[in-house]
Amino acid sequence: MRHISVATKNELIMALAQRYREGSREEKSRILDQFVAISGMHRKHAMRLLRGGDKQLVSRPRPRVYDEAVHQALIVLWEASDRICGKRLKALLPTLIASMERNGYLSLDDKVRSLLLQMSAATIDRALKNIRETAGGRRRRRSVASTALRRSVPVRTFSDWGNPPPGFVEADLVAHSGPTARGSFIQTLVLTDIATGWTECAPLLVREQKLLSEVLSELRRLMPFALLGFDTDNDSVFINETIRDYCLNANIEFTRCRPYRKNDQAFVEQKNGSVVRRIVGYHRYEGVAAAAVLADLYRSVRLFVNFFQPSFKLREKRRDGAFVKKTYYPPATPYQRLIADDRTPAEVRGRLTDICSQLDPIKLLRDIRSAQQQLVDVAGEASHSTVTPDTEAFLASLRHAWTEGEVRPTARTKPKLRRERRRPDPLLRVTNELRLWFDEEPWRTGRQLLERLQERYPDEYPDQLLRTVQRRVKEWRREKAHVMIFGSIPEVASQPVN
Repeated sequence: MRHISVATKNELIMALAQRYREGSREEKSRILDQFVAISGMHRKHAMRLLRGGDKQLVSRPRPRVYDEAVHQALIVLWEASDRICGKRLKALLPTLIASMERNGYLSLDDKVRSLLLQMSAATIDRALKNIRETAGGRRRRRSVASTALRRSVPVRTFSDWGNPPPGFVEADLVAHSGPTARGSFIQTLVLTDIATGWTECAPLLVREQKLLSEVLSELRRLMPFALLGFDTDNDSVFINETIRDYCLNANIEFTRCRPYRKNDQAFVEQKNGSVVRRIVGYHRYEGVAAAAVLADLYRSVRLFVNFFQPSFKLREKRRDGAFVKKTYYPPATPYQRLIADDRTPAEVRGRLTDICSQLDPIKLLRDIRSAQQQLVDVAGEASHSTVTPDTEAFLASLRHAWTEGEVRPTARTKPKLRRERRRPDPLLRVTNELRLWFDEEPWRTGRQLLERLQERYPDEYPDQLLRTVQRRVKEWRREKAHVMIFGSIPEVASQPVN
């Protein structure tokens, strides 16, 4: 039996309700039989609908639970968290509210605070949907190490990690080369702890293994736990005798992933995008000045990310044929995971708790925005964002920052590299001659021009060049059409293509 739509059922109820209420017993029975046969409803439910008539069709709006005060407070908290998603913000709200109230940035009454804490992640996303919409917006291959050296470094895959204690990290380099990889540019060394997600970043002025070992020593002093394992990709700046001997002398387990298998380093690869690229962007940074600004930026980023940025951690992955189902632990900050880990010493827990109680997320975010502005200025690129150094003014700006769109000065989409010619131009010697023939007889096709070229230069230009000539003619016709319409040649003329 084919079911009718809800709209059709409502129309039937409106048409039959009054006749049903005013009819005799026999007439009511006949109307009810017909309505049940058409709608497929249970007889008792149909009787209640026809008795109620229009009253049954009036929808009851759900009472509003979260008022404007809760909504405005949520916007400020979302901005203070650096615009993270609802699931991560839900996990961060207790810590963030307590910290902002302790520092005098928020003064919430008990009702608003209770409503914010009970708000689900889905409700947070729905409440911020319009706000987000308004606010919105291949690596060069390195020379490989020797076979003997590579064999001395064991391979570790993603499935080999298990449940290591805090201290086993994955390492990677993020290049800040901008649209081109030519010349010298700064790279960021990223370390991500497997157990907790704790992330440390530091700039490298040049790609040099001795400098890398010195920067690694500095990061080891900053990390709240001892470095037990160091897992890298197969880049030559990692796979060399200097780094291998450094790990051996420091009693650090040195491993590497499989070549061309980025999933083996999924933990640090995720941080490359969510931390480094999100904070620093895709600009080109080079020189000592840019490295100094980056180092200052990462001093604030490490505290903000590790103490106030919840992240997901994979709990289990099951495969059913081609379908893969992943389950995750509840979102938590690296600090919370480190505190909750039974393998973390009590001394480390106490020290981290003291640090967290003294941190001010609003000041950290303000310092990050200020350093981002300096970074863009050093890169020599115009920025659309301004940062006020005053903390109170910065806090006030969070209430309406979403109306200005993207607020990170470093935000810019990844540039698309223009494909350059990969082989010599086969028509370089006769291009001017072809263009002259085209200007004299622009109705000629590419095939006709190639045939004329073959008559003039026998055995030099084969038929395989037909597509090259046709593309060249297509470009010339586009220029001629532009001149006819606008009176000038396009400013950006395409380069000859193969």
